[in-house]
Amino acid sequence: MRTTRTTPFSTLMSAVLIAAALPASALANDAPWQGFHVGGSLGGSEPMSSDGGRILFDTNLDGQFGDTVRTGTGADAFSPGFCGGAAYGRTPASGCREDSGGAETSLRIGYDWQRGRWVYGVLGEYTDHDARDSVAAFSTTPAFYTMTRDLEHSMALRGRMGMSFGGDSQWLGYVTAGAVRGRISNSFATSNAANRFTPTGSDDADGYQAGLGIERQVIGNLSIGLEYLYTRLDDGDARVRVERGTAPATNPFLLVNPAGTNFRRSDEDFSVGSLRLTASWRF
Repeated sequence: MRTTRTTPFSTLMSAVLIAAALPASALANDAPWQGFHVGGSLGGSEPMSSDGGRILFDTNLDGQFGDTVRTGTGADAFSPGFCGGAAYGRTPASGCREDSGGAETSLRIGYDWQRGRWVYGVLGEYTDHDARDSVAAFSTTPAFYTMTRDLEHSMALRGRMGMSFGGDSQWLGYVTAGAVRGRISNSFATSNAANRFTPTGSDDADGYQAGLGIERQVIGNLSIGLEYLYTRLDDGDARVRVERGTAPATNPFLLVNPAGTNFRRSDEDFSVGSLRLTASWRF
């Protein structure tokens, strides 16, 4: 059963509302946005993959996906279809588990420059994620075949630009974007016990991040904020090779090429949306 994690979001919204209620006298009027800052974030993330994801096949192992796996009679061996999630059983009637997200924590360090009300800077960040998505295929055997990927952690380097506002410029609204490298764990599960399945592919994936946020200086050099961040990673290397195993030579995966068939996902990009509570200390 999927668990909804609302505690980070509730904490975040409460903190922002408390900060907004503080009087200007509680703020350090001479605290500029310029300078080094260290901090972190706490929030939650959700996968944002397309619901139309499916598994693609390369039956002749020529590197081109989009082939149809056919039985000895020429029928489509995967006519039962596909689903965006992990299969509960061997047929579509069993249903599929929804993709899930979870808690997300980050550590960050950066530097900002301020010119009048304009603020711009650079930020390095390490994040622990808990977001996964799956796609499943069903064969006429019947059997299920599920490919799952789990975003474990990432390192990012982003720029940001924004504008300060409010009394003593204690508020900062900004946009941010940059490069990210993530560690993605790919796994495969099936109820097919006849063929042999070998997953391959790199665990490292590159991509980009973009988002927006708002911060408020609250006490001294401490600021808190709310940030939304979109992460997109290229996960196009994940493959599963299907080989003979104990299956006969008439097995659908072997009919075109006796060496087997390759699988890959149709959605090669792994996208995650995150909402976070941020806190920073400025020097």
